[in-house]
Amino acid sequence: MPTNYLKLVKHTMGGWKLEVAKMALYITFPVGLFHYFNQPEYFEEWVVKTKREIYPPESKSARENFEQAMQAIKHKQELSLMASLEDEQNSVR
Repeated sequence: MPTNYLKLVKHTMGGWKLEVAKMALYITFPVGLFHYFNQPEYFEEWVVKTKREIYPPESKSARENFEQAMQAIKHKQELSLMASLEDEQNSVR
């Protein structure tokens, strides 16, 4: 390669100033995005909104229905246990 070509290429390219600017951009862009998206108020707002979507507040009637269903299941289990204990006791006699 002729030396004139190397001088022309070296002169027309950005040189060290362009490299410094690119490096500054490469470093500040991710740091800036990290700073912007990790603000506590944005994060807290998103967490509260998502939590309310996934776990909506309980209504009193839904809670009462749930407790009644649990009591009914427990009552059935107790009756079944009592019946099996009586059958066992009657078979022993």
